[in-house]
Amino acid sequence: MNYRTDEATPDWPTIMGRIANSRDRGAFAIFFDYFAPKIKAYSHAKQPGAELMADELVQDVMLRVWEKAHTYKVELASVSTWLFTLCRNCRIDQLRRTKKTVPLDSDDIWYEQEISPDPFLSVQQQRIEKGIRDGMAQLPQEQIQVLTKVYIQGKTQQQAAQELGLPLGTVKSRIRLSLKKLEQLLRSSK
Repeated sequence: MNYRTDEATPDWPTIMGRIANSRDRGAFAIFFDYFAPKIKAYSHAKQPGAELMADELVQDVMLRVWEKAHTYKVELASVSTWLFTLCRNCRIDQLRRTKKTVPLDSDDIWYEQEISPDPFLSVQQQRIEKGIRDGMAQLPQEQIQVLTKVYIQGKTQQQAAQELGLPLGTVKSRIRLSLKKLEQLLRSSK
């Protein structure tokens, strides 16, 4: 199969399949050449040593791509979504390894909090967040555990099931039940 980097839209699922199934170094080189600069650009922070951390992040992410390409499922996410989930998880691991607290900068791409210019919306968002935290505290521990894996840690339901040693159906049921209960708690708190 011909993998040309000058094509408008590379067939990323096919390239991932070649990496996963036949350890195709040519396909990996195309993947690396395309995504490594994007990961590096997204990972830059405004702090000393950011360039080195960005290079290390690219290495960590690409190593995980090589090792975990077989876990990519085209029906669950696009290749870029899967990759940037790996990237986010690698960056969190990187920060944990260095045990440094990084000050949040609203210009940093990794800063997830959206600041609303409308005070009403800001207060409303805070109330919703408080309602979710309060509602989570009322859930059984096994439901909290599954929600944390899937919605906070960004794991797939399958990964959560494997890590918790549970059948996939149990994980799905716990998520469905906990979300239904959270919805009821949020509606009753209005």
